[in-house]
Amino acid sequence: MTRVKRGKNIHKRHQKKFKITKGFRSVSSLLFKNINQQFLTAFKNAFIDRHLRKRFFRSIWISRINAKVRQFGLNYHLFIYKNTKINRKIIAQLALYDRFVFNNLLKCNKNLIIKIFYYYESILQFQEKLFQSV
Repeated sequence: MTRVKRGKNIHKRHQKKFKITKGFRSVSSLLFKNINQQFLTAFKNAFIDRHLRKRFFRSIWISRINAKVRQFGLNYHLFIYKNTKINRKIIAQLALYDRFVFNNLLKCNKNLIIKIFYYYESILQFQEKLFQSV
C-alpha cells in the first residue's frame, strides 16, 4: 500500500479558515488553534443572533403598532385580536408609512372592537349582580 500524504488537504482547510478570520484581532487571526476557536465561536454567535434578530424585530413591530393604536384610544391586544389576516410586520409598515390606509384599518375594526368591549362589560356586570345576590 502506498503512503498517502495529507499535508496539502490540511493546508487548504487551514487557509479557508485563515481567510474567514482575516479581520479578527491579534492571535485570533494568526495561529490556527486560536483561529479555530474563534471561528467556531463566531459562527455559533452568528447562528444565535440570527434568531434573536427575528425576536427583536417582532418586538419593534409590536411596540410601533401599540403606539399608533393608542392614539386612537384602543390597545394593542384588542386591535391585533381582530386583525388576524394581516401580519404584524405589514401593519407596522402601514402605521409608519401609509397613515391613510392604517386609519381606515382602525376605523373598520374599531366598531367591532367596541361591540366586543360592551359585550364583555355586560357579562361582567351580570356576573357581579349574581355574586351580590348570593
